[in-house]
Amino acid sequence: MKIRRLLAFLLLSAFWLGPIAPWSPVDAQGSIPPAVREAFNSMSPEERVGQLFLVTFKGTDVSTGSQIYNLIAKYHVGGVVLLASNDNFVAAPNTVTEAHRLIQDLQRIEWDASTPTVDPRSGQEVRNVYVPLFVALSQEGNGYPSDQILEGLTPLPSEMAIGATWDPSLAKEVGLVLGRELSTLGVNLYLGPSLDVNDTPNPSAGGDMGTRVFGGDPYWVGEMGRAYVAGLHSGSNGRLAVIARHFPGRGGSDRLPDEEISTVRKSLEQLKQIELAPFFAVTGNAPSAEATVDGLLVSHIRYQGFQGNIRATTRPVSFDPQALSLILKLPQFSTWREKGGLMVSEDLSTRAVYDFYTQGGQIFSARTVARDAFLAGNDLLYLGKIVSSQLTDTYITTTGILDFFAQKYREDPAFAQRVDSAVLRILTAKYRLYRDFTLANVLTPADRLSSLGQASDVTFTVARRAATLISPDLVDLANVLPAPPEVRQRLVFLTDTVSAAQCSDCPLQPLLTKDALQNAIIRLYGTESNNQISPFRLISYSFADLQQWLDGANIENIEGDLQRADWVILLLADSRQGQPALISRFLTERRELLREKRVILFSLTAPYYLDATDISKLTAFYALYSKQPPFIDVAARLLFQELTPLGNSPVSISSMGYDLIKVTAPDPDQIIPLFLDLPPVATPTGAFATPQPTPIPLFKIGDTIAVRTGVIQDHNGHPVPDGTVVRFSMVLTGQGGGILQQIETVTAQGVARASFGLDKPGLLEIQAASEPANVSEVLRLDVSGGGPVAVTVIVPAHTETVLPTPQVTLPPPEDSFVTPEGYPRLSAWLLVMVALLGGAWLAYWAGISFLGLRDGVRWGLCTVLGGLLAYNYLALGLPGSQAWTTHNGVWGVLTLTILGEALGWGAGWLWSWRINGSTSQSG
Repeated sequence: MKIRRLLAFLLLSAFWLGPIAPWSPVDAQGSIPPAVREAFNSMSPEERVGQLFLVTFKGTDVSTGSQIYNLIAKYHVGGVVLLASNDNFVAAPNTVTEAHRLIQDLQRIEWDASTPTVDPRSGQEVRNVYVPLFVALSQEGNGYPSDQILEGLTPLPSEMAIGATWDPSLAKEVGLVLGRELSTLGVNLYLGPSLDVNDTPNPSAGGDMGTRVFGGDPYWVGEMGRAYVAGLHSGSNGRLAVIARHFPGRGGSDRLPDEEISTVRKSLEQLKQIELAPFFAVTGNAPSAEATVDGLLVSHIRYQGFQGNIRATTRPVSFDPQALSLILKLPQFSTWREKGGLMVSEDLSTRAVYDFYTQGGQIFSARTVARDAFLAGNDLLYLGKIVSSQLTDTYITTTGILDFFAQKYREDPAFAQRVDSAVLRILTAKYRLYRDFTLANVLTPADRLSSLGQASDVTFTVARRAATLISPDLVDLANVLPAPPEVRQRLVFLTDTVSAAQCSDCPLQPLLTKDALQNAIIRLYGTESNNQISPFRLISYSFADLQQWLDGANIENIEGDLQRADWVILLLADSRQGQPALISRFLTERRELLREKRVILFSLTAPYYLDATDISKLTAFYALYSKQPPFIDVAARLLFQELTPLGNSPVSISSMGYDLIKVTAPDPDQIIPLFLDLPPVATPTGAFATPQPTPIPLFKIGDTIAVRTGVIQDHNGHPVPDGTVVRFSMVLTGQGGGILQQIETVTAQGVARASFGLDKPGLLEIQAASEPANVSEVLRLDVSGGGPVAVTVIVPAHTETVLPTPQVTLPPPEDSFVTPEGYPRLSAWLLVMVALLGGAWLAYWAGISFLGLRDGVRWGLCTVLGGLLAYNYLALGLPGSQAWTTHNGVWGVLTLTILGEALGWGAGWLWSWRINGSTSQSG
């Protein structure tokens, strides 16, 4: 073992003295599976060299006369990358079935090439080793241009849409769908996901990645990334190698590295904390093999933290052996690398690489580029569409590189050693996918293709959970939008349309039409549903129409439609063609058309492209982060207030003062939960096991007490990032008390832990704080007496201003006796008057009919007087009257009035009886 370690040390030392990348411990005898070692030992130099390359090809022809057939059968390349731009896919509806057939045919070429043949010159049998091809694809989600296959697979969300949910379980669900569908298709090498951190969004910079990142916080990008990777591995049943990009991270670059070698001017410590942190999460810090990536795609970027002073001649890290070796020596990467982690070069045919190697007038030598990338430490070289200056054909250039590498392998032992190291890694990675190199184990059955494209419910869930209200605040939304669009209102939609073709000869596919949201609304709320909207009052225009109209062209009806509109709804899908500037121009130049209208913006891309002034002109601004069909449905449901926006932006929005660093800091309004950090109690098992009560822990002087917080939440209600500082304090209360111990720790999964030694008697309290959250529960224990004592948990109350509860005076019901101003209602007064007159007339008629005129008048007057007394009791609001009228309304007033009349008539009858009786006695 000591000799083996000494050999590894000498080899590493030799690397620092020369340009050859270090021999990795993965190559040590015994760490390689026997089947891999056997295959490797049987391979010729050409076969070994061929495994180093990922190549591309044009079209779908893989017959024996095709270039890709020759590259696989004769040059034994390690894999192919399928690209829409190379016409490797056909138009719908056959996109998926033809892609599956193509992949199977490519694997069969490799299998057929391993069949024993007789060399016509020597007459000896020639047998090539069968090694399955890597078939690579980049399918990032969000459709064109991030996806290579535009139809037939489930339309998955962008990474930023996933990040806006702040839920790693959804990232895993999306990864499960993608892993299952790619492996069903036959793809076994996934170039993704992107683990870049967009910590400081800069819309004006050429390096803006839009929605192709999970977010701007390194911790959350890592969490989402490892969950996504776990989903890819699980969904494919381990048949998909995952290559995370763009290592070591290009979120802080100032331009796209495909176009020019960009520079990240951050210190090594900053790079560790931001750019590299998500890659740590899926390599050395990954919690499981499922969440660990198989390789890293090395980007063409220069990093000051690794390479010092950057000049125009400084190589990008992908071509710099010292810098790349320094990165891979970090503990988080070294262990992963020792276990077989692959380094894969970014496309070597990019404009940025070409310009770097031709500065100063040099010719572009593809073999030099490939050699430099390989010796820098890349195991697998992605050649792309590479062409040397003196050549005009990618195929000729590629075969020249392969011949050059094979010759150098034979002539240069150090180079051969480096090739062998990389090939063993590649073979081991392929062995992890298949365990047995047979064609039957590699091909995928066509009957499973019918299951593809059926998981849109996952995308809808992400869309619903990601939807974010950027402006106004949610508490103000009901004021500015008290109701959804109504049936008689007119809606005008202005949409940033998107179209693309699956191949150069394929018809143009409308991926986001100008009436996409209009059609979704009609389907969900129009004639096909519950008629909440009138379809003929909806009209749609494209951003192209808007542009021409603002430029003075006569676009029929657009101005009139905007003038008559009650709602103007904009859908922003991209920023690369100046769409945000077009929105700004519209809001500024034609503001008179937008007065008294509800102006709504749905951003289907990143949320940071508009400035504060433009946002202030909008009634509401929603971010959805993706333009896939389920997101359009969610936009319709948000507009009609069927859904509440639940997401939060995963990136900073400077125009809104939304700073991710502050947002992910602990919420100061929370009370941090505090618990004893006790080991789990063993639960009795068995049929006759009796549940036991949980023992109460007791402590005394000399013991150690371990405590932990609950999940500390940030301002959005999510767990704070790992590494958030938490300060625990043990305080002695009472006279002469003070802080006895203070411990600073950091969170993991939102929870922090600490341990205190009980070495001083007294009444002790343990608290926790995490700036700016300074209030926690308190653990109190009294160890004054020396005996064991229990811990008491005290929950403090937050000090806050208690506002008085407003007293709301409810208006009386419509049929109440009095008006809100306190006057009798006219309808009640008229009914009472009719009742009074009617009752008086009846009493008068009865009086004259039975006794005479004098008694008739007496009865009528008493009846009127009784009714008036009852009416005025209610009208004056005397005790009990309001409850009676509120409960019984006008009919209650009438009933009480008639009752008063009856009492008045009774009084009149008694009056007549007494007078008539007295008259009789005197007679």
